[in-house]
Amino acid sequence: MTKTANLHIRIDPETKSGAEELFSNFGITISDAVNMFLRQSLMVRGLPFEVRQPRYNAETEAAIQEAKGIIAGKIKAKSYSSLDEFYTDLKNEDGNDEI
Repeated sequence: MTKTANLHIRIDPETKSGAEELFSNFGITISDAVNMFLRQSLMVRGLPFEVRQPRYNAETEAAIQEAKGIIAGKIKAKSYSSLDEFYTDLKNEDGNDEI
């Protein structure tokens, strides 16, 4: 006879609701899905999917690299002596008079 063990997890209600809806489309419960995940993890001896950091678009990647360069002292950051000077420079960059 198969014995069962209880597993208690905490997830936010929105995630739970979305998962219930998704898995019901497959005719399974969250419990079934968790069991499948755990069995697959044991079979592959790790997570049954690739874990990676999210990729950003090119503009965001460039901004991250620029920030790292500024932190490392390889890139000189702009500085301003007043807020008015900053706004003037910002207007000139964007070509927009409304800020």
